[in-house]
Amino acid sequence: MSDEKPNLRYLEFSPQVNPLLEPRQITIKRRYVDSGVRRELMDSDGVVQAATVIRNIEEKDDAEFVKVFAAGVSASYDLSRTGQRVFQAVLDEYQRTPMQGGFADAVYLSWFGEGLSGRDIGMSEKTFQRGLRELLGKSFLAPKLPNVYWVNPALFFKGDRVMFVREYRRRSAQTKETKAVDNGQGKLDV
Repeated sequence: MSDEKPNLRYLEFSPQVNPLLEPRQITIKRRYVDSGVRRELMDSDGVVQAATVIRNIEEKDDAEFVKVFAAGVSASYDLSRTGQRVFQAVLDEYQRTPMQGGFADAVYLSWFGEGLSGRDIGMSEKTFQRGLRELLGKSFLAPKLPNVYWVNPALFFKGDRVMFVREYRRRSAQTKETKAVDNGQGKLDV
């Protein structure tokens, strides 16, 4: 996916199907971020298999949990400060959204009065729109209808636990060789 942010005036709506249900991989600088609901590397308890795993479990109250969740997602997706603030505001709005059938798959985001849904969120409408474009561009949200957005279920949920996994992979010799570049002096730099 490119870093090009969508134009909020020309969104392609998808009123029937949430396009964020399919797992996707987003390139962020020199790394990839996967999102989706998959368990291919995990057993039934959510423990990663075929790798050394060190796992810490911490309990947080509701407000702290939402902040930790938002901070972890923001860091994983390399959100700008504006993107982080808008994600937190949208996440708060999502938490207020009533569930239907055990989940909420969309969120209503309308700017009126002095803020989002009439509540002051400490930013201008223009700043909010800049952050919204970033969230759309990084597949956090997808347009459903005007002011209604599908949510990526891997990034918006009302559960009581979250796990952030950072995987480190050793570079192979073949990978190093493919990254060798002529430095202009007849030598290869890796």
